[in-house]
Amino acid sequence: MSRLTVWHDGDCPLCRREIALMRRLDRRGAIDFIDATDGDASCPIDRGALLARFHAREDGQMLSGAAAFAAMWRAIPILRPLGFAARQPTVLRVLERVYVAFLRVRPKLQRALRRREAGAR
Repeated sequence: MSRLTVWHDGDCPLCRREIALMRRLDRRGAIDFIDATDGDASCPIDRGALLARFHAREDGQMLSGAAAFAAMWRAIPILRPLGFAARQPTVLRVLERVYVAFLRVRPKLQRALRRREAGAR
């Protein structure tokens, strides 16, 4: 299996938590995690577009949204069944709808987590 590259928003408290979990689960080191907010990070597409949706490159193909999550899941043995299930068009469509709905509430969740983090200091 080739390496997977995942771009994430290092300024987003939700993203930081999720990527920290994925790093722990990626015991084989199969994923290259790139913080798209790092000015030195290589970005194959517009940085704003990378930050607006979750992106991954699997076998040379750029994926975004639910398809990118599914690729990440396929690279992690414990999540691999979910990633393979998402190769079914119907499953991927449902996951994409859920992801788009999440994107609508993401700013509110980010603000709430930032306030929580600020209060914990």
